[in-house]
Amino acid sequence: MEKKDWLLKAEIFASLDDRDLDLISGYSDFVSYNSGDEILAEGSRPGVLYIVVSGSVQVIRVDQYEGVSVIAELVPGDIIGELEFFTGSDFNAAVTAASDSTLLRIPGDGESFRIILDAHPEVAAVILYEFLKVISRRIRNANSMVRENSALIQELKRQVYGDKLTGLLNKTYLEETLPGLMKNRSEPVGLLLMKPDNFKYINDTFGHEAGDDTLKIMAVALNHFMGERGTVLRYMGNELGVILPGRDRDECYNEAEKILAMFNSLDISEAVRTGDVKLSMSIGVAVFPGHADISDELILLAHELPLAGRARGGNVILFPEDIKSDAE
Repeated sequence: MEKKDWLLKAEIFASLDDRDLDLISGYSDFVSYNSGDEILAEGSRPGVLYIVVSGSVQVIRVDQYEGVSVIAELVPGDIIGELEFFTGSDFNAAVTAASDSTLLRIPGDGESFRIILDAHPEVAAVILYEFLKVISRRIRNANSMVRENSALIQELKRQVYGDKLTGLLNKTYLEETLPGLMKNRSEPVGLLLMKPDNFKYINDTFGHEAGDDTLKIMAVALNHFMGERGTVLRYMGNELGVILPGRDRDECYNEAEKILAMFNSLDISEAVRTGDVKLSMSIGVAVFPGHADISDELILLAHELPLAGRARGGNVILFPEDIKSDAE
Protein backbone atom coordinates (compact mmCIF):
# COMPACT_ATOMS: atom_id res chain seq x y z
CA MET A 1 0.00 0.00 0.00
CA GLU A 2 1.17 3.53 -0.80
CA LYS A 3 1.40 6.44 1.63
CA LYS A 4 -1.92 7.84 0.40
CA ASP A 5 -3.67 4.56 1.17
CA TRP A 6 -2.46 4.68 4.76
CA LEU A 7 -3.42 8.34 5.12
CA LEU A 8 -6.97 7.45 4.08
CA LYS A 9 -7.15 4.97 6.95
CA ALA A 10 -6.82 7.87 9.40
CA GLU A 11 -10.14 9.64 9.95
CA ILE A 12 -8.60 13.11 10.04
CA PHE A 13 -7.17 12.66 6.51
CA ALA A 14 -10.02 10.65 4.99
CA SER A 15 -11.85 13.73 3.58
CA LEU A 16 -8.84 15.18 1.79
CA ASP A 17 -8.93 15.16 -2.01
CA ASP A 18 -6.20 13.55 -4.12
CA ARG A 19 -4.24 16.78 -4.48
CA ASP A 20 -4.14 17.37 -0.71
CA LEU A 21 -3.34 13.72 -0.04
CA ASP A 22 -0.44 13.98 -2.47
CA LEU A 23 0.73 17.07 -0.60
CA ILE A 24 0.69 15.37 2.82
CA SER A 25 2.13 12.08 1.55
CA GLY A 26 4.97 14.03 -0.09
CA TYR A 27 6.04 15.22 3.34
CA SER A 28 5.65 11.75 4.92
CA ASP A 29 8.13 8.90 5.36
CA PHE A 30 7.93 5.24 6.28
CA VAL A 31 9.99 4.59 9.43
CA SER A 32 11.00 1.17 10.76
CA TYR A 33 11.48 0.22 14.41
CA ASN A 34 12.82 -2.93 16.01
CA SER A 35 10.91 -4.66 18.79
CA GLY A 36 11.48 -2.75 22.03
CA ASP A 37 12.50 0.54 20.35
CA GLU A 38 11.04 3.71 21.88
CA ILE A 39 9.04 5.66 19.32
CA LEU A 40 7.95 8.53 21.57
CA ALA A 41 9.17 9.28 25.07
CA GLU A 42 6.84 10.21 27.90
CA GLY A 43 6.78 13.99 28.24
CA SER A 44 7.84 14.64 24.64
CA ARG A 45 6.08 17.02 22.28
CA PRO A 46 7.40 16.07 18.83
CA GLY A 47 4.81 17.82 16.64
CA VAL A 48 4.36 14.82 14.36
CA LEU A 49 1.73 12.15 13.74
CA TYR A 50 2.26 8.45 13.17
CA ILE A 51 0.11 5.81 11.49
CA VAL A 52 0.89 2.18 12.30
CA VAL A 53 1.58 0.35 9.03
CA SER A 54 2.77 -3.05 10.26
CA GLY A 55 3.62 -4.78 13.50
CA SER A 56 2.21 -3.70 16.85
CA VAL A 57 2.82 -0.68 19.05
CA GLN A 58 2.18 -0.25 22.76
CA VAL A 59 1.37 2.85 24.78
CA ILE A 60 2.96 2.31 28.18
CA ARG A 61 3.26 4.11 31.49
CA VAL A 62 6.03 3.48 34.01
CA ASP A 63 5.21 3.79 37.71
CA GLN A 64 7.73 3.71 40.56
CA TYR A 65 5.75 1.07 42.42
CA GLU A 66 3.67 -0.73 39.81
CA GLY A 67 6.33 -0.87 37.12
CA VAL A 68 5.40 -0.90 33.44
CA SER A 69 1.68 -0.85 32.55
CA VAL A 70 0.41 -1.27 29.00
CA ILE A 71 -2.54 1.11 28.58
CA ALA A 72 -3.17 0.56 24.86
CA GLU A 73 -2.16 -1.77 22.04
CA LEU A 74 -2.13 -0.20 18.58
CA VAL A 75 -2.38 -2.12 15.32
CA PRO A 76 -2.06 -1.25 11.61
CA GLY A 77 -4.31 1.69 10.72
CA ASP A 78 -4.23 3.27 14.18
CA ILE A 79 -2.97 6.85 14.44
CA ILE A 80 -0.67 8.12 17.17
CA GLY A 81 -0.36 11.66 18.45
CA GLU A 82 -3.42 13.45 17.07
CA LEU A 83 -4.67 14.63 20.46
CA GLU A 84 -1.25 15.87 21.57
CA PHE A 85 -0.57 17.55 18.22
CA PHE A 86 -3.81 19.53 18.03
CA THR A 87 -3.91 20.43 21.74
CA GLY A 88 -0.21 21.23 22.02
CA SER A 89 0.16 18.91 25.00
CA ASP A 90 2.95 16.53 25.97
CA PHE A 91 2.68 12.77 25.66
CA ASN A 92 1.75 11.50 29.14
CA ALA A 93 2.92 8.00 28.28
CA ALA A 94 5.65 6.40 26.20
CA VAL A 95 5.08 4.69 22.84
CA THR A 96 7.21 1.65 22.01
CA ALA A 97 7.35 -1.02 19.31
CA ALA A 98 5.95 -4.27 20.72
CA SER A 99 7.28 -6.07 17.64
CA ASP A 100 9.27 -5.13 14.56
CA SER A 101 7.06 -2.36 13.17
CA THR A 102 6.76 0.12 10.34
CA LEU A 103 5.03 3.47 10.84
CA LEU A 104 4.16 6.30 8.50
CA ARG A 105 5.59 9.45 10.05
CA ILE A 106 3.83 12.71 9.16
CA PRO A 107 5.86 14.70 8.32
CA GLY A 108 9.19 12.99 7.73
CA ASP A 109 12.36 13.60 9.68
CA GLY A 110 13.37 17.25 9.88
CA GLU A 111 10.01 18.64 8.80
CA SER A 112 7.46 20.52 10.91
CA PHE A 113 3.84 19.56 10.35
CA ARG A 114 2.71 22.82 11.87
CA ILE A 115 4.78 24.83 9.37
CA ILE A 116 3.37 22.73 6.53
CA LEU A 117 -0.19 23.39 7.69
CA ASP A 118 0.52 27.09 8.14
CA ALA A 119 1.67 27.16 4.52
CA HIS A 120 -1.48 25.39 3.35
CA PRO A 121 -4.36 26.81 5.44
CA GLU A 122 -7.05 25.23 3.27
CA VAL A 123 -5.66 21.76 4.03
CA ALA A 124 -5.24 22.65 7.70
CA ALA A 125 -8.89 23.71 7.92
CA VAL A 126 -10.13 20.37 6.56
CA ILE A 127 -7.87 18.36 8.86
CA LEU A 128 -8.82 20.40 11.93
CA TYR A 129 -12.52 20.10 11.11
CA GLU A 130 -12.21 16.33 10.75
CA PHE A 131 -10.25 16.14 14.01
CA LEU A 132 -13.01 17.98 15.89
CA LYS A 133 -15.63 15.67 14.39
CA VAL A 134 -13.63 12.63 15.39
CA ILE A 135 -13.17 13.82 18.97
CA SER A 136 -16.84 14.73 19.34
CA ARG A 137 -17.93 11.36 18.01
CA ARG A 138 -15.49 9.49 20.23
CA ILE A 139 -16.71 11.25 23.33
CA ARG A 140 -20.40 10.77 22.49
CA ASN A 141 -20.15 7.15 21.45
CA ALA A 142 -17.01 5.89 23.13
CA ASN A 143 -18.46 2.51 24.06
CA SER A 144 -19.94 1.66 20.68
CA MET A 145 -18.01 3.53 17.99
CA VAL A 146 -14.41 3.55 19.17
CA ARG A 147 -12.34 0.48 19.88
CA GLU A 148 -11.50 -0.09 23.50
CA ASN A 149 -7.78 -0.09 22.67
CA SER A 150 -7.89 3.49 21.40
CA ALA A 151 -5.22 5.49 23.19
CA LEU A 152 -7.58 8.45 23.39
CA ILE A 153 -10.38 6.46 24.99
CA GLN A 154 -8.00 4.80 27.41
CA GLU A 155 -6.80 8.24 28.45
CA LEU A 156 -10.34 9.60 28.84
CA LYS A 157 -11.26 6.61 31.01
CA ARG A 158 -8.11 7.04 33.07
CA GLN A 159 -8.97 10.69 33.69
CA VAL A 160 -12.54 9.89 34.74
CA TYR A 161 -12.09 6.59 36.57
CA GLY A 162 -8.43 6.61 37.62
CA ASP A 163 -7.06 7.56 41.03
CA LYS A 164 -4.02 9.78 40.55
CA LEU A 165 -2.13 8.71 43.69
CA THR A 166 -2.46 4.95 43.45
CA GLY A 167 -3.30 4.31 39.80
CA LEU A 168 -6.30 2.23 40.88
CA LEU A 169 -9.89 2.75 39.81
CA ASN A 170 -11.67 5.37 41.91
CA LYS A 171 -14.87 6.19 43.81
CA THR A 172 -16.59 7.36 40.62
CA TYR A 173 -15.96 4.01 38.98
CA LEU A 174 -17.48 2.18 41.95
CA GLU A 175 -20.56 4.39 42.09
CA GLU A 176 -21.19 4.14 38.33
CA THR A 177 -20.38 0.44 37.89
CA LEU A 178 -21.98 -1.17 40.92
CA PRO A 179 -25.63 -0.46 39.95
CA GLY A 180 -25.16 -2.38 36.70
CA LEU A 181 -23.89 -5.40 38.61
CA MET A 182 -26.82 -5.41 41.05
CA LYS A 183 -29.61 -6.28 38.62
CA ASN A 184 -30.24 -9.96 39.18
CA ARG A 185 -30.98 -11.06 42.74
CA SER A 186 -29.89 -14.58 41.86
CA GLU A 187 -26.36 -13.30 41.11
CA PRO A 188 -24.71 -11.99 44.30
CA VAL A 189 -22.19 -9.16 44.36
CA GLY A 190 -19.77 -8.64 47.21
CA LEU A 191 -18.17 -5.36 48.17
CA LEU A 192 -15.15 -5.19 50.47
CA LEU A 193 -14.01 -1.82 51.84
CA MET A 194 -10.97 -1.71 54.07
CA LYS A 195 -8.83 0.75 56.01
CA PRO A 196 -5.51 0.39 57.86
CA ASP A 197 -6.17 0.79 61.59
CA ASN A 198 -2.73 2.30 62.22
CA PHE A 199 -2.58 4.71 59.28
CA LYS A 200 -2.80 7.78 61.53
CA TYR A 201 0.18 6.46 63.49
CA ILE A 202 2.15 6.10 60.25
CA ASN A 203 1.26 9.66 59.16
CA ASP A 204 1.97 11.21 62.56
CA THR A 205 5.20 9.30 63.13
CA PHE A 206 6.79 9.18 59.68
CA GLY A 207 5.06 12.02 57.84
CA HIS A 208 2.37 12.35 55.20
CA GLU A 209 4.73 11.42 52.38
CA ALA A 210 5.34 8.11 54.12
CA GLY A 211 1.57 7.74 54.45
CA ASP A 212 1.10 8.31 50.72
CA ASP A 213 3.89 5.88 49.89
CA THR A 214 2.33 3.29 52.21
CA LEU A 215 -0.99 3.66 50.42
CA LYS A 216 0.74 3.19 47.05
CA ILE A 217 2.42 0.01 48.28
CA MET A 218 -0.92 -1.25 49.60
CA ALA A 219 -2.65 -0.51 46.29
CA VAL A 220 -0.05 -2.35 44.22
CA ALA A 221 -0.04 -5.30 46.61
CA LEU A 222 -3.83 -5.63 46.68
CA ASN A 223 -4.15 -5.28 42.92
CA HIS A 224 -1.49 -7.95 42.36
CA PHE A 225 -2.95 -10.21 45.04
CA MET A 226 -6.49 -10.12 43.64
CA GLY A 227 -5.50 -10.51 39.99
CA GLU A 228 -8.60 -11.52 38.01
CA ARG A 229 -10.59 -12.51 41.12
CA GLY A 230 -11.95 -9.03 41.77
CA THR A 231 -11.82 -5.35 40.79
CA VAL A 232 -9.59 -3.28 43.07
CA LEU A 233 -10.19 0.44 43.68
CA ARG A 234 -9.48 3.33 46.00
CA TYR A 235 -12.73 4.53 47.52
CA MET A 236 -11.54 7.61 49.39
CA GLY A 237 -8.65 8.63 51.60
CA ASN A 238 -6.86 5.53 52.86
CA GLU A 239 -9.82 3.28 52.10
CA LEU A 240 -9.35 0.62 49.44
CA GLY A 241 -12.04 -1.62 48.01
CA VAL A 242 -12.66 -4.80 46.05
CA ILE A 243 -15.74 -5.59 43.96
CA LEU A 244 -16.49 -9.32 43.88
CA PRO A 245 -19.18 -10.16 41.29
CA GLY A 246 -20.81 -13.56 41.72
CA ARG A 247 -19.49 -14.07 45.28
CA ASP A 248 -21.81 -14.93 48.14
CA ARG A 249 -21.33 -14.16 51.83
CA ASP A 250 -19.03 -17.08 52.61
CA GLU A 251 -16.90 -16.56 49.51
CA CYS A 252 -16.50 -12.88 50.30
CA TYR A 253 -15.47 -13.71 53.85
CA ASN A 254 -12.86 -16.16 52.58
CA GLU A 255 -11.41 -13.52 50.27
CA ALA A 256 -11.39 -10.98 53.12
CA GLU A 257 -9.46 -13.44 55.32
CA LYS A 258 -6.82 -13.88 52.64
CA ILE A 259 -6.57 -10.12 52.08
CA LEU A 260 -6.20 -9.51 55.82
CA ALA A 261 -3.38 -12.04 56.07
CA MET A 262 -1.67 -10.50 53.05
CA PHE A 263 -1.75 -7.00 54.51
CA ASN A 264 -0.58 -8.20 57.92
CA SER A 265 2.58 -9.57 56.30
CA LEU A 266 3.07 -6.74 53.79
CA ASP A 267 6.49 -5.10 53.83
CA ILE A 268 6.07 -1.32 53.98
CA SER A 269 9.64 -0.57 55.04
CA GLU A 270 10.30 1.27 51.77
CA ALA A 271 7.69 3.83 52.85
CA VAL A 272 8.41 4.13 56.58
CA ARG A 273 12.16 3.35 56.45
CA THR A 274 11.90 0.72 59.16
CA GLY A 275 10.88 -2.92 59.27
CA ASP A 276 9.23 -2.57 62.67
CA VAL A 277 5.83 -1.36 61.41
CA LYS A 278 3.18 -3.83 60.21
CA LEU A 279 -0.26 -2.99 58.95
CA SER A 280 -3.39 -3.70 60.96
CA MET A 281 -6.48 -3.74 58.74
CA SER A 282 -10.21 -3.69 59.31
CA ILE A 283 -12.35 -4.95 56.45
CA GLY A 284 -16.06 -4.38 55.91
CA VAL A 285 -18.05 -6.83 53.81
CA ALA A 286 -21.49 -6.14 52.34
CA VAL A 287 -23.21 -8.45 49.87
CA PHE A 288 -26.05 -7.93 47.40
CA PRO A 289 -28.86 -8.90 47.75
CA GLY A 290 -28.57 -10.03 51.37
CA HIS A 291 -27.55 -6.69 52.83
CA ALA A 292 -28.92 -4.17 50.33
CA ASP A 293 -30.73 -3.90 47.00
CA ILE A 294 -29.45 -0.40 46.17
CA SER A 295 -25.81 0.27 45.31
CA ASP A 296 -25.54 3.46 47.39
CA GLU A 297 -26.81 1.58 50.43
CA LEU A 298 -24.42 -1.32 49.86
CA ILE A 299 -21.49 1.10 49.65
CA LEU A 300 -22.57 2.94 52.80
CA LEU A 301 -22.91 -0.29 54.75
CA ALA A 302 -19.45 -1.50 53.76
CA HIS A 303 -17.94 1.96 54.34
CA GLU A 304 -19.12 2.13 57.96
CA LEU A 305 -17.56 -1.16 58.96
CA PRO A 306 -13.77 -0.47 58.95
CA LEU A 307 -14.18 2.34 61.49
CA ALA A 308 -16.30 0.08 63.65
CA GLY A 309 -13.60 -2.57 63.32
CA ARG A 310 -10.90 -0.18 64.48
CA ALA A 311 -13.06 0.78 67.47
CA ARG A 312 -13.14 -2.91 68.39
CA GLY A 313 -9.37 -3.10 68.42
CA GLY A 314 -8.75 -3.49 64.73
CA ASN A 315 -7.60 -6.24 62.39
CA VAL A 316 -11.10 -7.67 62.04
CA ILE A 317 -13.59 -8.56 59.32
CA LEU A 318 -17.13 -7.28 59.87
CA PHE A 319 -20.53 -7.65 58.20
CA PRO A 320 -23.37 -5.13 58.67
CA GLU A 321 -25.18 -7.49 61.03
CA ASP A 322 -22.15 -7.50 63.34
CA ILE A 323 -22.52 -3.83 64.25
CA LYS A 324 -26.32 -4.01 64.11
CA SER A 325 -26.26 -6.59 66.89
CA ASP A 326 -24.05 -4.27 68.94
CA ALA A 327 -26.58 -1.45 68.58
CA GLU A 328 -29.38 -3.72 69.73
